[in-house]
Amino acid sequence: MSESFDLIVIGAGPGGYVAAIRAAQLGLKTAVIEREAKLGGTCLRVGCIPSKALLESSELYEQSREHFAERGIVVNDVGINLPQMMEHKDGVVAQLDGGIQGLLKKNRVARYFGHGRMLGGGQVEVTEDGGNVVSLSAKSILIATGSVSSSFPGMEPDGDRIGTSTEALSWPEVPEHLVVIGAGVIGLELGTVWRRLGSKVTVLEYLPRILPGTDSQVAKEAQKILQKQGMNFQLGTRVKNVSANELGCTIEIEDQDSITCDRVLIAVGRRPCTDNLGLDAAGVATDKRGFIQVNSAYGTTAPGVYAIGDVIGGAMLAHKAEEEGIAFAEKLATGTGHINYGTIPGVIYTAPEIASVGETEDALKERGHKIKVGRFSFAANGRARAAGHMEGFVKIIADAETDRILGVHIIGAHAGELIAEAAVAMEFGASAEDLARCCHAHPTLAEAVKEAAMAVDRRAIHS
Repeated sequence: MSESFDLIVIGAGPGGYVAAIRAAQLGLKTAVIEREAKLGGTCLRVGCIPSKALLESSELYEQSREHFAERGIVVNDVGINLPQMMEHKDGVVAQLDGGIQGLLKKNRVARYFGHGRMLGGGQVEVTEDGGNVVSLSAKSILIATGSVSSSFPGMEPDGDRIGTSTEALSWPEVPEHLVVIGAGVIGLELGTVWRRLGSKVTVLEYLPRILPGTDSQVAKEAQKILQKQGMNFQLGTRVKNVSANELGCTIEIEDQDSITCDRVLIAVGRRPCTDNLGLDAAGVATDKRGFIQVNSAYGTTAPGVYAIGDVIGGAMLAHKAEEEGIAFAEKLATGTGHINYGTIPGVIYTAPEIASVGETEDALKERGHKIKVGRFSFAANGRARAAGHMEGFVKIIADAETDRILGVHIIGAHAGELIAEAAVAMEFGASAEDLARCCHAHPTLAEAVKEAAMAVDRRAIHS
């Protein structure tokens, strides 16, 4: 006899475990299936959290070596203990995994360890590590299996010298020369880590710009700053083949000389993780790229089967998956749930950070939308100057007629924290004047947001 549940969640990443907890809070008997020992999905195990731990550690190292002296702080013989740095990263992951395990237990969510596969008709089988198969059934099944790194023919990862973000988070030594293929978020963040630790970093990008999808003005500023820091960009570059041996890697490029290096990071995007899930057996349809098709209630083409997170496409962000998990659980249990896709922020954790919410100036102009734009540089902000973080700016885009804020883009120190104010303002339908009239404490970096809002109507005070 199979154990029966109201809801079975396949995948315990940010979307899956959050959906399971919220469903349990709402009274549904819930189970979650995860084949990895650690919960939290790619985000916690080999993504957001470990990368941020290394970004923070590497920034402290670079600051102590190159910038402390400017503040009158003398530090001699600063070095790297890479194993200790990796141990700290792994410790953070372990602590957070333990926290999620505790949350599932607290909310009485049943946890099954193994690979979940749908059989149709609400039936799910879990294949455990030892080969034992457990049968489960549920009124509703939620697919929240996330995504995995993509690669192109000729540049397949080998798990060692040619790696994805997973391998790049655990390399045993600092590469003398690292080549990053792809100038998106993952490539720039991990390229930044290894550059700070001593690698020569070359970034190859097929497009004529970095950070596709971000505001072009912000991307241009980011490239200028990252180049100044020592990162080398080769844009408009088509990689034909990547190979490796015990001595290093060779990258063949169309119409250019080959590049040799110590390691290669493949960072050309991510694809949905749906292998061996039983989509066909359950009757779940996907689009031509493999993303699961869903309706407004996250329902798939199979009755009683739902999907959220990276596996349905859109912004591949942990917090987007979490919001979808909560909205799904609330719709399932109560009939109502809400998520505003227009106010989901995104953050890139380089130094300076890059954060955005809403529309870009490029997209709005392409649609012929009449807008007005305000911009304020951190160089004119007292707190930024005192802290020595004067690079970057805040950019606010508003509707030319209604003044409603349509997008906010920030490149600068702590941009990831500052963007929250903009996201809240947009969620409440604020105008640029609304934000401009809110009193901001002095001296703070947030004053730059206020000044940018004032600049929308050409009335900034400090620029």
